[in-house]
Amino acid sequence: MTTIKEVLSILHEPLHLGESIDHGVDSLKFGQLDTTIKGVAVTFIATIEVIEQAIALGVNLIITHEGTFYSHRDDYDFSLDQNPVFLAKKRLIDDSGMAIYRFHDYIHKHQPDGITEGLVCALGWQAYVTEMLTAATLITLPAARTGLEVAEYLKRQLDIRYLRSSGDLSKACHRIGLFVGYRGGGPLTIPLFEQHRLDLIVYGEGPEWETPEYVRDATHLGNNKALIVLGHAESEQPGMKLLAERLGPKLPEIPVYFIPIEHVLQVI
Repeated sequence: MTTIKEVLSILHEPLHLGESIDHGVDSLKFGQLDTTIKGVAVTFIATIEVIEQAIALGVNLIITHEGTFYSHRDDYDFSLDQNPVFLAKKRLIDDSGMAIYRFHDYIHKHQPDGITEGLVCALGWQAYVTEMLTAATLITLPAARTGLEVAEYLKRQLDIRYLRSSGDLSKACHRIGLFVGYRGGGPLTIPLFEQHRLDLIVYGEGPEWETPEYVRDATHLGNNKALIVLGHAESEQPGMKLLAERLGPKLPEIPVYFIPIEHVLQVI
């Protein structure tokens, strides 16, 4: 019989690391390491709906990328202990006996970054990767496409209904920088535009007053720079889907499911 501890050791194999990263967020948030696994659900974030689906599937371990209680570090120092939403969610977890493991730092430290790799694979751009940096993956398309064509391709491949952008999407794009999650800040993205002659940056999210404003000014000056914003979950969910696909064969006697989430923000 496979225990939670054994599943976690499989997750850590690519790094040959121990059970923790200094100051990291990865840990077993609910459950016990010696619990026997009945099934595993992998998801981007353990929403109440995801937990309910996992219960219905009969699994007893959820592997989530982001925090369960609305905080990166899952700390509850902002008076959530009396909040009805917090209490209802915690009661659901406790009553179901669901174990929840946060798998964030380790997968980002894989070589290549496991979350970025999932996005590259979902886009079918594996053959176009020219360089993998710490925070970004550089893509060189075999033939130039307009920013609008790239945007429509992103929407189809990732099943995204809408995107946000800055710059002139009518211009040709040949070299692209991919940034997953919250890596869209100016100090990370802006230097790469010039250092690597990027035409387009695609990221999950970042401060709106940094990279988007740089692209606005660059466009006004006649420089062909563009930005497409996917959304945090939309950029990282493919990485967790890839994790589920790879974990399944390593646990042949245990069902492994990927539970996707819908857009959290809607356009009205």
